[in-house]
Amino acid sequence: MEITKKEIINLKERKPIDEVCFKPIGLIHTPFKTLKGIPIQSSMSEIEGTIEIFPEYKDGLYELDGFSHIYCLYFFDLVKLPVPLQSKPFLIDEKKGVFATRTPFRPNRLGLSILQILSQDDNKIQVRNIDILDKTYILDIKPYVPEFDCRKVQRIGWLQDNIKRKVS
Repeated sequence: MEITKKEIINLKERKPIDEVCFKPIGLIHTPFKTLKGIPIQSSMSEIEGTIEIFPEYKDGLYELDGFSHIYCLYFFDLVKLPVPLQSKPFLIDEKKGVFATRTPFRPNRLGLSILQILSQDDNKIQVRNIDILDKTYILDIKPYVPEFDCRKVQRIGWLQDNIKRKVS
């Protein structure tokens, strides 16, 4: 079905929701068994791992091998709720709001990494730039497209002059 022919619920029928549920599409296999030593961002990692897409979603991988990088969205299932809305990030010793940091300790426990595709075989994608704990549930993957995704930025907030440490 073409995207212009797909149906959505009538906007007039939209109702407020309290909870959003996702079904994992796969798992990632990485060498990281604890938080200690995990790179703080995927751009600071050369570590390799494997995304295993569950069989019922394998057909969704068609043509993915034509891309060099993907966005990988995942679920921090081991984070205990509730999380503090302010905490000290790795790079500085003063509190910041959770939405001004990239901490995994987030109200909705969502993670996002840009990973390089090394190869794909059946339902397994070999990737590089891992900053994800082993056996983390994958919620979605999307191709990274520089023409869509790269932005020239004017400011990076409190991170200016603070990007130095590379692992947790």
